Amino acid sequence: MYRYRNESVSMEEYLQIRENSDSLLEYIDGFIYMSPSPSTKHQRISSRLQIKFGNFLEGESCDVFSAPYDIELKDDKIEGTRIVIPDISIICDKSGFTDARYVGIPSLVVEILSPSNQSHDLITKLNLYMNYGVKEYWIVNPMLNTITVYALNDEKMYEQHDIKTDIGEISSKFLNGFRVDLNYIFSSS
Repeated sequence: MYRYRNESVSMEEYLQIRENSDSLLEYIDGFIYMSPSPSTKHQRISSRLQIKFGNFLEGESCDVFSAPYDIELKDDKIEGTRIVIPDISIICDKSGFTDARYVGIPSLVVEILSPSNQSHDLITKLNLYMNYGVKEYWIVNPMLNTITVYALNDEKMYEQHDIKTDIGEISSKFLNGFRVDLNYIFSSS
């Protein structure tokens, strides 16, 4: 993840650039960020997690979306426009759906790190999602075969709910009873 340009742009400029680009572009605090193309391992992890979330949520009122799908984070108490493209998002409040994107706050977001986007996902997005009130944030590190799950506490701050590396089952606090085996997620076959 790197800045598309070093100068601040308006939302209108962002939308114009976005319309003329095939790249995945996010808009945060006036700056455009471009995501690298995902690796094979990244795509495999994303697909497997999406399947597990989708199966768990079968018959429930939440939807699972994978990138590229725009999320315009919206909270009346926070000024500015921020459009992100999470690797996976679980949305339970259906009121924010438009034809082009979701406007509101997802319940759960998963970001899969790549060597070039680690600080963006570990710092910028963690704070962004926490400030907007995303109930749970999963950070998947394919380089270390690690998944860290952060959940909002009573003070609306993220605290680590679970962390696993290589083996074992990772659990969700928000999706009560959801567990997934790291061998399945990180296996190369």
